[in-house]
Amino acid sequence: MIQAKVPINVRYAETDQMGVVYHGNYLAWFEVARTQMFKDVGLPYKKIEADGYHLPVLEVSLKYHRPALYDDDLVVTAKLAEKPVLRIKVQYEVHRGDTLLVTGTTMHAFIDHEGRPVRPPPYVAEKMNEVFK
Repeated sequence: MIQAKVPINVRYAETDQMGVVYHGNYLAWFEVARTQMFKDVGLPYKKIEADGYHLPVLEVSLKYHRPALYDDDLVVTAKLAEKPVLRIKVQYEVHRGDTLLVTGTTMHAFIDHEGRPVRPPPYVAEKMNEVFK
């Protein structure tokens, strides 16, 4: 398993009229944690994209357990619990202290610069084999 934990402080602009975090912001925070997770294992998105590959989001799901509020200090965790083959499923949790606020998943696949599905670059497959021994 690989994972990254990223601290987030809720900005006023990230809340809605009801004073809770607008739902779309969770996806942005998921991206922050996901890209950090890949960077932490030596697979920064910047390199992957420079090599002509992209990892679009194919599916997303979120489950709201409790609301996040303005100025909350949160921790967003992204993790790969199983070795990816063609698709990459990333799981997420958002916590305020010990309180679980949101869980979610995203599904990704590699595409080339023309949008065609492709296998992951060899160095990604090698890194996944190394991490998921």
